[in-house]
Amino acid sequence: MTEIESFVATYGYLAVFAGTLLEGETVLVAAGLAAHQGLLDLHYVILVAIVGGTLGDQLAFLLGRWKGEALISRFALLSERKQQVHALLERYDALLILSIRFIYGLRIAGPVVLGTSRIPIVRFALFNSIGAVIWAILIAGAGYSFGAAIHTLLDHVQAAEEILLALLVVVVLGVWWWRTKR
Repeated sequence: MTEIESFVATYGYLAVFAGTLLEGETVLVAAGLAAHQGLLDLHYVILVAIVGGTLGDQLAFLLGRWKGEALISRFALLSERKQQVHALLERYDALLILSIRFIYGLRIAGPVVLGTSRIPIVRFALFNSIGAVIWAILIAGAGYSFGAAIHTLLDHVQAAEEILLALLVVVVLGVWWWRTKR
């Protein structure tokens, strides 16, 4: 069991909430795995992830509104890309808000940069919530499916081991019989 799996198994839904409030994917995949193992309920994992993911991005967006310019100026790459993000936001605001949580490395920085734009808070909150629902279902579902795939694979491995053990026993008995008859 990895440290993250242990964290999720120990703290349950609180771990899911804390993990999804921040970056979240790894914790959410582990929670999906835990749900497959019967340690957590998948529906509650998704619900908690939706709340944590929505709240985390909404707080990052509000941080962007409050101190975004000062924060972004500390990171050269973000400063360089801010105008591009704002231009994309003017053309594709809904799509950008929905997808920002799926872009690696932008889960926290993305909403901060979006918070420096002129997009209304309510519009961001709406699409942020929809994006969190899609994200939670997909990522927790991936963890759950991975658990199912591992379970199926292990069942096949166990069956193969049993066949190989039977073949080994037959070969050993055959060699023993051949040697005793010779």
